[in-house]
Amino acid sequence: DSYSGLNVSNKIVLVLRYAPENVEPKRRQELNRYAALRYKAMMARERGAIGLLIVTGPNSPNPGELAKMASDGSLSGSGIPAVTVGTNAAEILLASQGRSLSVLQGALDIENPHAEGAVALTNLTVSLTTAVRPIKKPDQNVIGVIPPTGGERTYVMLGAHYDHLGRGDHNSLQHKHEENGIHHGADDNASGVAAVLEIAEATAAARPDGLPRRGVLFAFWGAEEQGLLGSAHFAERPPVPLSNIVAYVNFDMVGRLRENKLSLQGIGSSPEWRKIIEKRNVAAGFNLALQEDPYLPTDVNSFYPKGVPVLSFFSGSHEDYHRPTDTADKINYEGLQRIAQFARNIASELMDPAFKPTYAKVERSAAGGGGSRDGLRAYLGTIPDYATEVKGVKLTGARGGSPADKAGLTSGDIIVEFAGQKIENIYDYTYALEAVKIGVPVEVTVERGGRRLKISVTPEARK
Repeated sequence: DSYSGLNVSNKIVLVLRYAPENVEPKRRQELNRYAALRYKAMMARERGAIGLLIVTGPNSPNPGELAKMASDGSLSGSGIPAVTVGTNAAEILLASQGRSLSVLQGALDIENPHAEGAVALTNLTVSLTTAVRPIKKPDQNVIGVIPPTGGERTYVMLGAHYDHLGRGDHNSLQHKHEENGIHHGADDNASGVAAVLEIAEATAAARPDGLPRRGVLFAFWGAEEQGLLGSAHFAERPPVPLSNIVAYVNFDMVGRLRENKLSLQGIGSSPEWRKIIEKRNVAAGFNLALQEDPYLPTDVNSFYPKGVPVLSFFSGSHEDYHRPTDTADKINYEGLQRIAQFARNIASELMDPAFKPTYAKVERSAAGGGGSRDGLRAYLGTIPDYATEVKGVKLTGARGGSPADKAGLTSGDIIVEFAGQKIENIYDYTYALEAVKIGVPVEVTVERGGRRLKISVTPEARK
């Protein structure tokens, strides 16, 4: 514990990036859980520090590199100002006490038991000025509607996100020589948008007059790449009650059909999915991979926790994912057309008022699912709402049969304390969860309806 015996109250803390460099792989894996800058900021804040200086040490693979200023998908702050500095600045601070950053890091890198874990820089004043503020900009969802007929009031919803990465951001996987290149997003997700547009046109043209049919909502989501913000906004403020939406069908990356293999994800959200899919695939003839887990890192996650059965079409990942090389010439247009036709046939079944998929609340799959945080040892099954700016962690729900579900945690709860630790953001919660023991009950404080409730939850082993 580098903070042992060190008083950092009302002081600024200088920390190294990453974890020790020269330890065995297994030990490094253990230490990496503490390497995130959010964690280091939390540790300093919890001990009373008023600021954080971050340096990439001279012994690191990228010595002196400044940590990039980039969004990490959360709207929450770290609680204290945090600034990245170069090695020269750090060396000047340490030299005032006759110390060397290189020597200190070298000892820490091998976990030398005799190394100084921390150094108090006495008689030194540091002035820290930051001018960082969150910039909020408007975005748009685009919603098309075919109204219900014959007295029906229910809807089927089909959707795809239309945003991508521009010239790249922290989500980009571009290679060094591709930096600042336009990320075309042909598969992710112009392909999904094209599928929904074609289905909308065909559905509008073929709708029989006078027959009772469900309405159809065609949704094109903004800000999916920033954390499902567009679809989450819709789900929080739906123009029609979510109880009137019988199913949400999603299209995310459907333009790279290869070897006739198509994935349909989230079929565990309703027991009716498998039968209708198999029926319609007789004519379509795809080699289907049916995946049960509805907890996916795409827009279905805005609807499934709120009680809407979901289905997501996916033709598979590829090496061009989130790179400028995801271009239109690589799209399998014939395959995309077949996928859209297949999806339209499934949607036509959903438009019949006589058929309604039953919502099923399922546990997280044994293989691990879409948006889950698989690095965590203990498992609670909470589903955080990444799109809401609150102090704490707001939940959109709990996975069926999970410890959180059994304990009574529910959609709308805001976790503000966990196992005695104050929770200000998703990162505080993640790190607090890593510290708990499987099978030992922990106390969770939530805000619910203006009241604070204490709930006991027993973590389980991640399956």
